[in-house]
Amino acid sequence: MKAWAVVATEQPLQEIDLPTPEPQGTEVLLETLYCGVCHSDIHIWEGRYDLGGGKVMNLQDRGLKLPVAMGHEIVGRVVKCGPDATGVKVGDVRIVFPWLGCGTCAKCLAEEDNMCLVGNSLGVFRNGGYGTHVVAPHPRHLVDPGNVDLALAATYACSGITVYSAINKVMPMPPDEPIVIVGAGGLGLAAIAVLRALKHKNIVVVDISAEKRAAATAAGATTTVDGSGEGVTKRIIAACGAQPIAVIDLVNGTASARFAFDALRKGGKLVQVGLFGGELTLPLPLMPIRALTVQGSYVGNPKELRELVALAQTGELPGMPITLVPQREADSALQRLRNGQVTGRLVLKSDAA
Repeated sequence: MKAWAVVATEQPLQEIDLPTPEPQGTEVLLETLYCGVCHSDIHIWEGRYDLGGGKVMNLQDRGLKLPVAMGHEIVGRVVKCGPDATGVKVGDVRIVFPWLGCGTCAKCLAEEDNMCLVGNSLGVFRNGGYGTHVVAPHPRHLVDPGNVDLALAATYACSGITVYSAINKVMPMPPDEPIVIVGAGGLGLAAIAVLRALKHKNIVVVDISAEKRAAATAAGATTTVDGSGEGVTKRIIAACGAQPIAVIDLVNGTASARFAFDALRKGGKLVQVGLFGGELTLPLPLMPIRALTVQGSYVGNPKELRELVALAQTGELPGMPITLVPQREADSALQRLRNGQVTGRLVLKSDAA
């Protein structure tokens, strides 16, 4: 198999040859058809996360080994099944759930693999969709996209279930109650689509880019807020008509976390999703006095992926702008995303698609 891999951090991806895996036990080998290019890939390529205060989390200290083919938003075609794999057959096209754990603990067996203490994710700790082939450890990690466009379906494995899971953490909520979404990139547009499919009617989107705010409006945001400079908290409150009860921060940097937290109403919840990095200092007495919640949300689980795909198959889930890029141009696609030159989602298309 071929892979467009991180061989050294912050260096161009290189095309390398790797042995094509032979599926064992319940494993399923798929040929990659489509793979989304996600902002998380930039952090993996850089090899670190900014923890604020001059602190850095080095991914190689967490077990990342190079070279690695990134890519965790994968749709593939089954080409071979292990002897114990049931429920799929050669030729089936499937979305691949990438957020794998150990496969044997209580969380994994409850299909909450993303909460396993052992990180084993495709495109991070195991080769992912920037390669021509990928291995799913079990058929339960494969979801039939049905009638959904395959390039769009690939994005459901990360951006889709990430926002779906985050939205679930603030629901149920009256449809006219404002929900604030910070960030109008691929995740933000996916969040708008999910909220609209759930019949939510008041979606306030914050972004520093006028172009991305326009894309959010076109996607169905009720109103948008300029997230740059001073006074963002006041602008959010004005757009909502009052302090909001729910803010989902898809950026989650020092500045966005600050204005998002400061905007919250008594009893409000800030759900932190993005990995931009930095730190947030909390006024501790106000946490109990105002009954505030700050909660992290890490991707999603296989159950949520199936729920999301079922929602998409009803036709109620709007799409998002997708730009197809040949898989062999993975490096240039990654740099376009890193330089902020993407509206919507870049999706790699393999020669097999």
